[in-house]
Amino acid sequence: FQDNPTTTGDFEVSYKFGSMSHSSPDVRKHAVEHNLYCVELGRQLGSTALTVWLADGMNHPGQADFRRQFERVADCLHQIHDALPDGWQLFTEHKPYEPAFYSSVNADWGSSLLLAQAAGERAACLVDLGHHLPNTNIEQVVSRLAMVGRLGGFHFNDSKYGDDDLTVGSIRPYQFFLMVIELLKHGDGRMPDVSYMIDASHNLKDPLEDLIQATDQIQFTIAQALLVDLAALEAAQDDNDPALAAEVLQRAYRTDVRPLVAESRSRTGGARSPLTTYRASGYRRAMIDVRGSDWVATGL
Repeated sequence: FQDNPTTTGDFEVSYKFGSMSHSSPDVRKHAVEHNLYCVELGRQLGSTALTVWLADGMNHPGQADFRRQFERVADCLHQIHDALPDGWQLFTEHKPYEPAFYSSVNADWGSSLLLAQAAGERAACLVDLGHHLPNTNIEQVVSRLAMVGRLGGFHFNDSKYGDDDLTVGSIRPYQFFLMVIELLKHGDGRMPDVSYMIDASHNLKDPLEDLIQATDQIQFTIAQALLVDLAALEAAQDDNDPALAAEVLQRAYRTDVRPLVAESRSRTGGARSPLTTYRASGYRRAMIDVRGSDWVATGL
């Protein structure tokens, strides 16, 4: 969309060289108004939050000024924040590259935190698990943002190379386990009240099946993390005993919690085996019959 200008009022708007970071006040104004339009749509749909991920950045050294780009985005986010309806939150979402490859305005959790702080009290940081450079310690990112009270929520997915948007836990399940432990610490033994979303590209899968598998992995991992003896872990850490700390973690991670999760689902009226139940229900075939074959082509 960046290369496709649109006409608004008396001028033409193109986000080719940025939206909220653009050198033109008119383009920045248009970007703010577009986000407020999205807020209005969200209000009608019953939403209570706006996530702002920006494609803004640079593809060439010297193309723009790092500081001025950032300050413009911060100012625009502040305007959006102050126009939010009561009870709404604003989430800043970072990503190190793509589509801008030399630099992105909101490239990492530190930039995201600075933008959230500049926006206002109702702004927090959203962590997409695929929006990090290779080998980033995402559980540490979660800990830092939680520590300063600016952890807003997640886009759950998984990654092999970059923003792959793979099924949750399909590549790095142990890292996901460690992140959930940090969440439980933040929530005093419970999952904290932040926004949890699945942001995955089903691509080759039935999208509902992919969501089922992602949800299954999230429930499974929470159950594993709840088995961690946090007091024993803290004691091992204070005693500078990394071997015992690893033992505490592995004892929980290696426990087969599938029967526990299945029984918990059954007690609340859910399916013990969600994917098997979904396939046996014939739901997909029934929806194709109702909506027509064109519906299948869209991947929905």
